[in-house]
Amino acid sequence: MTYCVAMSVDDGLVFLSDTRTNAGVDHISTARKMSVFEQPGERMLVLLGAGNLSLTQAVLHELSEPADASQPTLWNVPTMADAARAIGRAVRAVHQREAAALQEFGVDFNCSFILGGQIAGNRTRLFMIYAAGNFIEASAVNPYFQIGEAKYGKPIIDRVLTPSTPLDEAAKCALISMDSTLRSNLSVGLPLDLLVYEKDALRVTRFVSIDHDNTYFEMIHRTWGERLRQVFGEIPDPDWRDSPDVPLLQRERMLVLHRAPVGADGIEHELDARPAQTLAQADKGKAQRK
Repeated sequence: MTYCVAMSVDDGLVFLSDTRTNAGVDHISTARKMSVFEQPGERMLVLLGAGNLSLTQAVLHELSEPADASQPTLWNVPTMADAARAIGRAVRAVHQREAAALQEFGVDFNCSFILGGQIAGNRTRLFMIYAAGNFIEASAVNPYFQIGEAKYGKPIIDRVLTPSTPLDEAAKCALISMDSTLRSNLSVGLPLDLLVYEKDALRVTRFVSIDHDNTYFEMIHRTWGERLRQVFGEIPDPDWRDSPDVPLLQRERMLVLHRAPVGADGIEHELDARPAQTLAQADKGKAQRK
């Protein structure tokens, strides 16, 4: 499994991926899931892949050594949208060649990609490409994409990231998102590849491979856990008193209907199916009848 995340903000792009490909009890393996296509001053493209490793690598081979030499590649497409289309064609070519054989062995055709970057004369763009070769583009409403084990690292991104987020803050957000995923899922693991691209640079501006010895990531791991526990401790506990000044929980106690016991005749007797009423509502009804 894997976790990859890419973010598009006003100042540029952030890409982060783990390298774990197998997390068996006695067999842990790693492989890079980030590929960089860079011609300084002309283009800088980053491709993240998740899913079946043999399929993602087959797509990369199709992109770098296409069976049809006339097909465009990531090295010569004129726009980022054309680059996304080229990846979609490569995915479909691999599917046509491999899917039937994989199905015979009960293996699903499972791969997905995130593509981002900039080509000279164009703006930075970010795309997600699915296993069918179709794709969508990031926007101001949704300025990031995730593939792989996405659920653990999503909450922090949703709360923090906006298009106006500074580039270094976006990188920090990506690292915290990855730390949350590492904490909850064994199939995602170090080392990590982090690439930060400044808009209009047309070259890799910052790249680092993060392992267990990385001081900054260790600080994030320690500090994030400590601050979460601190904030959690500062939030008041539920107050169960029946007081109008207590807004945390519904103050009215609910009557609970229990399942009827089996009678002496061996038949389960049904309870009245009327909706449960609160004690306050029941008391009000009694007062009105009086």
